[in-house]
Amino acid sequence: MNLMHEELARAHRDARLRQAREQRLARSLHRAQKLALRAERASQQARLLLARAL
Repeated sequence: MNLMHEELARAHRDARLRQAREQRLARSLHRAQKLALRAERASQQARLLLARAL
């Protein structure tokens, strides 16, 4: 009986750890996408300013 409780606790802990890893990965991906979008906008703005200067 005690072994079953330990297995259940271990499975629950592993699920929480997996969920935390997935959330960290999702936040990291979201941050990278925001930075890429910001960089793309800055690049477009620079190209526009360069085109206007010429």
